[in-house]
This record gives sequence, C-alpha cells and structure tokens, in this order.
Amino acid sequence: MGLLAKLFKALNSDASPWQLAFGFALGMVMGLTPFVGLHSLLLIFSVLFFRVNISSFLIAWTVFSVIAIPASYGFSALGESILLSATLESLWNALYGTFIGQLTQFYHTTTLGSLIASAILFPIILLLSKKLVEQYRERFMKWVNQWRIVQILKGSKFFQIYQAIKD
Repeated sequence: MGLLAKLFKALNSDASPWQLAFGFALGMVMGLTPFVGLHSLLLIFSVLFFRVNISSFLIAWTVFSVIAIPASYGFSALGESILLSATLESLWNALYGTFIGQLTQFYHTTTLGSLIASAILFPIILLLSKKLVEQYRERFMKWVNQWRIVQILKGSKFFQIYQAIKD
C-alpha cells in the first residue's frame, strides 16, 4: 500500500512525466525478463543512475512479472526461433565464445525472447505511460481538486503543517 501511495504522490507532484514513464517502461522490461542476468544488473544500474521514478519502476516490475508468467511460453518460442535461425548461427557462436556473451545468457530461449519482446514494447510503453500521466494530471487531478472536501482539507491548518514539513 505504501508503494501505491508513493506512486500517487509522484503522480500529483511536479515530477516530470518522463521520469514516471521511464520508470514504467524500465519496470516493464525488468518484469518481463528473467531476473538473473547481465541485463538485470544494467537495468537496476540505469534506474539508480538516471532520474527515474522508483515507485513507478517497482509497480511496473510487479505488474509485468505477473504478466510474464503466462507469456513465458511465447517468449520461449520467440527465443527458440531466433536461436535456431541459420543466418544468426555465426553471431551466436561468436557471442558464446566471449565472457560477456556468456553473462548475457542469450542462450536461454526465454531470456532472449523476453528481451526481444521487451525491446519492441519499450517505446510503446514509454510513450503510452507518458501520455497517461499527462492525461491524469490534466483531467483527473483537476477534477479531484475541485471537490469540496479536498478544498476544505487543503485549507486546513493540518495540511499547511504537512506542506511545511514536506518541503
């Protein structure tokens, strides 16, 4: 519940829609792909290094981890078809001959298939989540702020103390 509260706080804050959108998109990649691998380390480093909203990342990671369970059969089939492609055979042989190539674990069908699917979905989820954040802020947040109870709460002494402590 605390994570959802932090997400709504971020949605209602002045945080950039891109920060939230990148959190959702990177969380999608993390959730759809197996946790063990070089890509997971790179994703976590990216989230911590760049200005990404961690709450949106963690929520997307959780949601897409649940989605990944039934989708893993499709990811495995996609990865297998790519691994068995005759035109890519020399690439896979060269990749597996290196230490970094072995760390990527692209020889696992599910890992490769889920990374390919995530790479295709990444720009779609990024743009869609940015648009949804903007729509939330334009429509829903203004609508809620017009409620009489919200205006009463914002005018209270308690809310003013909260704002002073928050800043």
